[in-house]
Amino acid sequence: MKNALLAGLAAALLTMACAFAAPMLETKVADGAVAGKPDGAVTAFLGIPFAKPPVGDLRWRAPEPNAPWSGVLQAKQFSDSCAQTIDPKGYGPWTVEYGPQNQTSEDCLYLNVWTPAHAADEHLPVMVWIYGGAFSYGSSEVPIYDAAALAAKGIVVVSMNYRLGVFGFLAHPELSAESPHRVSGNYGLLDILAALKWVHQNVAAFGGDPDAVTIAGQSAGAGAVLDLIASPLAKGLFARAIPQSGAGIAFETPTLAQAEKMGTAIAEKNGATSLAALRAMSTDQLLHLNLDVPGKPKWLTFLPIADGWFLPHAPDKLLAEGRYNDTPLMTGMTADEGSFDAKYGKMTPRECRAYIDQSMAPMGAVFRKTYLGKRGANCNAGVKQLYRDRGLAETYLWTLTRLKTGRAPIFVYYYDHSEPGPMSRRYGAFHSSDIPYVFQTLDKSPNRRFTAKDRAISKKVSAYWVNFIKTGNPNGPGLAHWPAANAKTMPVMETGNVFRPRPALSKKRFDLLRDFAAKGGTISLFF
Repeated sequence: MKNALLAGLAAALLTMACAFAAPMLETKVADGAVAGKPDGAVTAFLGIPFAKPPVGDLRWRAPEPNAPWSGVLQAKQFSDSCAQTIDPKGYGPWTVEYGPQNQTSEDCLYLNVWTPAHAADEHLPVMVWIYGGAFSYGSSEVPIYDAAALAAKGIVVVSMNYRLGVFGFLAHPELSAESPHRVSGNYGLLDILAALKWVHQNVAAFGGDPDAVTIAGQSAGAGAVLDLIASPLAKGLFARAIPQSGAGIAFETPTLAQAEKMGTAIAEKNGATSLAALRAMSTDQLLHLNLDVPGKPKWLTFLPIADGWFLPHAPDKLLAEGRYNDTPLMTGMTADEGSFDAKYGKMTPRECRAYIDQSMAPMGAVFRKTYLGKRGANCNAGVKQLYRDRGLAETYLWTLTRLKTGRAPIFVYYYDHSEPGPMSRRYGAFHSSDIPYVFQTLDKSPNRRFTAKDRAISKKVSAYWVNFIKTGNPNGPGLAHWPAANAKTMPVMETGNVFRPRPALSKKRFDLLRDFAAKGGTISLFF
């Protein structure tokens, strides 16, 4: 009896020890051993190379497999961010906090892993995060993207750097000629693809399940998610997708010929008449190229390309034709996506009418009647509602197309909470304001005084995201039911101030915006 009691006690102690065991601090991937650092309930492995440095002759080439290393790689700090021009004031009122925090370099193809696993055989769901920044700036080291809190909920989180701007998306005839696929320009997307392949090969070493990968990103990161959905090269590398503030956004997708023509013009404008001359330029010279292209803002000079290989055609065309990777999706927008460039706020009635006549031509009169009516001095509220409806209509038009051509479910959200601080009064629930609530990194967002209400919102928002990453469905115990999208009632899940399903917008206003788009009008908030 005594021996049986002792054996039972030993077994119980062993079970308790396993339950409270520290997450793994060291593991082995295909290229060698790596050591991470404890971060609360998880271990963070930072700055793991997933490709050779794209420098010298490897500048403007597809990423090549990394060379194995000997010994144990100390993966305990972030790598340099990818080379980019840094505006100390940011590209908008809040975007400075989404840029690099330390050094930048062309040697930047590294990734990070946060895992709560105690051993390599736990098969946890995985989220791969892709940062935004108009494909011209951004970094995986941004404190708001710290994934320790998300990983502590039972998932493995991976983030990576990818080449940006001229380094990530320059197309040129000579570059295409040296490519085995006769293409150029999508180097940044190929970096993300290489990271996904690395995840597929190595995430099990961190306790992750390579067959349960969710790709997620915001803004340009959402655009990259949509490009991966559209790319035949990404087939089988992910099981679910979360494009935040990106579904339906009309990122221009030039053809290879168009991108090559622009790349040649930019090179010649800057005195580089050959590929050799371009490769001879320093990082700093390339970052300060003259990018004056008629009709195009400088921050949109370099974008993903319909090159015929990574992207056989523009993603919207592939979506309409049903030629994409059909997986469960969770997508949506913030209420005030376009507020960084919004005209509403202090416009006079005459300025409100003029703005709508110009932006919604040739249907300005009907939009004025619908959104201004007899508002008079309160016309700014009508213009703000038009902005919000344009974003919702854009998202749901994309969703309806996806529902027609795919079978996997879609869950659409509408995030409407304005964070505390002076920016919220002007910009509301602005573009990217949902991210710290998803990651539960409110304490890493500078110059805000978050309240208990903010933390409660963040807890719920994060729970929906993690449920989707785990199961392909955001619903779970203790959360308001989130219905899947459908063409009849067009539901969205309102998240933020309240959590409840609601129609995306009235049929009258949706039909008006759909007709406007069908006649060639632009309802995108960004372009």
